[in-house]
Amino acid sequence: MECISVFDMLKIGVGPSSSHTLGPWRAAERWITELKKKNRFHKVEKITVDLYGSLSLTGKGHATDLAVLLGLTGADPERIPVDTIDIIISSIKNTNTLMFNNERPITFDVNTDIKFNRNFLPFHANGMSFSALINGRNYKSTYYSIGGGFVVQEERKVSKANKIVFYCTFPYPTSYGDELLKFCHQLNLPISGVVLENEKSIRDIETIDFELQRIWDTMLECVYVGCHTEGTLPGGLNVRRRAYDMHKNLIGDYTYESPQEWLKTIRKTEVKFRQILKWVSCFALAVNEVNASLGRVVTAPTNGSAGVIPAVLMYYMVIENHDADFEHIKKFLLVAGEIGSIFKKGATISAAMGGCQAEIGVSSAMAAGALCELLGGTPEQVLVAAEIAMEHHLGLTCDPIGGLVQIPCIERNSMGAIKAINAAELALETDPNNVKVPLDKVVNTMWETAKDMNTKYKETSEGGLAVGVHLSDC
Repeated sequence: MECISVFDMLKIGVGPSSSHTLGPWRAAERWITELKKKNRFHKVEKITVDLYGSLSLTGKGHATDLAVLLGLTGADPERIPVDTIDIIISSIKNTNTLMFNNERPITFDVNTDIKFNRNFLPFHANGMSFSALINGRNYKSTYYSIGGGFVVQEERKVSKANKIVFYCTFPYPTSYGDELLKFCHQLNLPISGVVLENEKSIRDIETIDFELQRIWDTMLECVYVGCHTEGTLPGGLNVRRRAYDMHKNLIGDYTYESPQEWLKTIRKTEVKFRQILKWVSCFALAVNEVNASLGRVVTAPTNGSAGVIPAVLMYYMVIENHDADFEHIKKFLLVAGEIGSIFKKGATISAAMGGCQAEIGVSSAMAAGALCELLGGTPEQVLVAAEIAMEHHLGLTCDPIGGLVQIPCIERNSMGAIKAINAAELALETDPNNVKVPLDKVVNTMWETAKDMNTKYKETSEGGLAVGVHLSDC
């Protein structure tokens, strides 16, 4: 049984990609830990890094090389001041010196010591190797970024979908929706209640609440920053930020001093259907514009889909329930994390393995189910909501123009958020006994679709919009 916590599914990190940025960053950190355990860290004379497959093909657009450098310096993606990233990278490039784990200087030429290899390693599309030269001998370790910031090594036991299997200590472990419903009935608890019982088995309630609050604070700050930052996104596509202009038109003349005051202010604005659509889209765009500019976001379940869940949660708090508090946020995040884990266990959350259905599709399903519970849905209706959201994302390809998480990625978050709200409302009006497609069937179908999908539509920028539209066109 694979044991995945809500804090595995919702990670704080730096954009633009969980699999191509956060994963390689974490892999570099793990390699340093490995070197230290083997008493090799202080003997390293030279470092080289090889990126393979999707990490190579879209690595520049996803800042994979920069993430590796930051990981090798020992910087923490959860806490590094994002305005220092350019300073650190520029220093390495200008001096050809890397402060290894912030402990010792190592000569490092970014142009030659990070190699982009177009060939794919057999285990997973996102492969990378770190090599250390010690006394004339190369010590090499290979890691795989399998989506959502998860990093594994091939040598460990894996499941059918190229994922690590952790022996689960949860009292109510689940791999399928049906198992989750069984525990809901057994304990007479909503889905959030079952998930909370599992979380309490590995950490105390104070830690759970603190970390969930930290996740929400990061989401709210990200939305706030995105709505209050104008200009053009980096990378060469010259994409103008849209959340700033949308927000300016929606908020009107209201004033506020903090993200918390801002949230309360939004509740005072007009709430006609068109305005609601615009607000939800604005929230989602804001997050992914921050993500595209190497800002701090919450991987939910990936960076490329980081805008869906905060946009839907914001919708609940500013439109549906003006009295919403931390307990509502807590339930939403617990349900979202559990639904995401079901997709990770039964399919994938890696666009390099399954296309964008694995990112926007999964995030939409997570948000739909979480919203459904807050709106009064039964556990069965929550899973119906998640199924509806994913059903209408099946087959969605990943074809980022220029390898950048901008077009079509940013807009897709707003579409995924709107679909999630629609799916939740449909589920609330549905008798689960009449449902023809259960969640477990759609998870399996998603995985089969992923395996059948042509590689050029799996985050390689070798098909679709990525070849239909060129940087020169922009």
